[in-house]
Amino acid sequence: MSATHAAARNGRRTFFTYENGILLLLGFSFGLVFFDRNAINYLVAAIQVDLGLTNTQIGMLSSGLALAWAISAYFVAAWSDAIRARKPFVLLSIVVFSLCSAVSGLATSFAFLLAARVLMGIAEGPFLPVCLSIMNVESSPHRRGLNAGVMQNVFAALIGNMLAGFLVPRLASMFDWRVTFFLTGIPGLICALLVFLYLREPARTPEEAAETPPRVGLSALSMLKEHNIRVCCVISIFMVAWFLVGLTFMPVFFQNVRGFTAEQAGQLVGITGLATAICGFLVPAWSDRVGRKPAMILFCFGAVMTPLAALWFDGPMWMLGLLLFLGWSGTGAFPLFMGVVPGESVSRSLAASSMGLVVAIGELIGGVTMPTLAGRIADATSLAAPIVVAAFCAVCAGVAALFLEETAPSKVARP
Repeated sequence: MSATHAAARNGRRTFFTYENGILLLLGFSFGLVFFDRNAINYLVAAIQVDLGLTNTQIGMLSSGLALAWAISAYFVAAWSDAIRARKPFVLLSIVVFSLCSAVSGLATSFAFLLAARVLMGIAEGPFLPVCLSIMNVESSPHRRGLNAGVMQNVFAALIGNMLAGFLVPRLASMFDWRVTFFLTGIPGLICALLVFLYLREPARTPEEAAETPPRVGLSALSMLKEHNIRVCCVISIFMVAWFLVGLTFMPVFFQNVRGFTAEQAGQLVGITGLATAICGFLVPAWSDRVGRKPAMILFCFGAVMTPLAALWFDGPMWMLGLLLFLGWSGTGAFPLFMGVVPGESVSRSLAASSMGLVVAIGELIGGVTMPTLAGRIADATSLAAPIVVAAFCAVCAGVAALFLEETAPSKVARP
C-alpha cells in the first residue's frame, strides 16, 4: 500500500506522502526534458547564422526530434508494459537526454546537430507515458487529472518555457550557444541520481499479476479499436503541431518580422510558459469535476488565440503577452488527451502503451510533418505562414474534441 493510501486510511492528511514526492520529482524531471528540448528554439537565431541553416532545416531539427520521440514513445512504453517495469526506463531516459543536450553544443554542421537532436528524441520519447502510467497508479482517484496536469504541464512550463525563455538567451549572451548547451545537461544528471534513490517500482494488483503481458503489435491494434483512443490520436496530431510549430517559429517570427529583440522574444514566449504552469494543472483538475470532454473542447478551440495575437495584434507589449497567455492555456488539454483519457479508456496493463501510442501518433504526424512543412512554406512565402498553420491546427483539434466520449469518474460513476 502506498504512503498516500495508508495516510488516507488512517484519517490523516499530510503533504509529505510518496504520491506528492514522486509527483514533484517526476514533474521536475519532465521540466528538464522540455528545457533541453526548447533550448534550441531560443538559440536558433545564432545557430542559423553560425551553421548557415535555412528555415526548412530549422523545421527539420524539430521534426527529427519529434520523429524519434514518436517512435520511442510507443515502442519503449509498450516494452515497459510487456516486462512490467517502469523505473529503469525513467532512469535511463534522464541520463541519455541530459548527455545529448551537451552533445548538441559540439555540432559543426546541420547533420551533426540533427543527429544529436534525434538521439535526444529517442531518450525523451518514453519518459512522459511511462511517468504518467506511474502517476495513474500512485494517484488518488480524485486527483488523477490534477496530478497528470502538474506532472506534465506545471514543471514543463516553469522550467521548459519560462526559465528557458529567461535563462537561455542570457547564457548565450554571456558565453555562446555551444556553452549554453553544455550547461543544460547538468541538472538532468542530478535528477537521475534522485530517481535512482527515491523512485520505487509501482506495485502490481492481483488482476495485473494474473494477466498475460501484452504484445506490442497486437496491443496497438486493439487500442485503436477504442473510440476514445482514436479521437485522442487525432487531437494529439493537431495539438502537437500547434505546440511545436508555435514554439519553433514564434521566437524567430517575433525577431525577424515583428522587430523585437532576442530578449523581448524570449520574454513573450516565456509568458506562454506561465500559462502552461497555471492552466496546466487547473484545466485537468477542473476536468475531474466537470468532465474531460467540455474541458478539452473549450481549451483546444481557445488555443487559436495565441497565433492570431502573434500575427495581428499591434498594441502594447503587455496586452500582447496577455493574449498569448490566454491562448496558450490550451496546453492544459495535453495531460487529458495524452494521459488521463487514454488511461481511463483501456485496462491498467495497457496504460503506458495507450499513452505512448497517442504521444507517438501525435509526434509522428503533427510533430514530424508540420514543422518541416511550415518551414518550407515560410521559405516560399514568409515567416507568417507557420503562425497561420498553428492557428489552423488549433481549430482542427477543437473540432475533434467534439467527438470525445466522457471518461471522468465523477461523470461515469466508476473509479
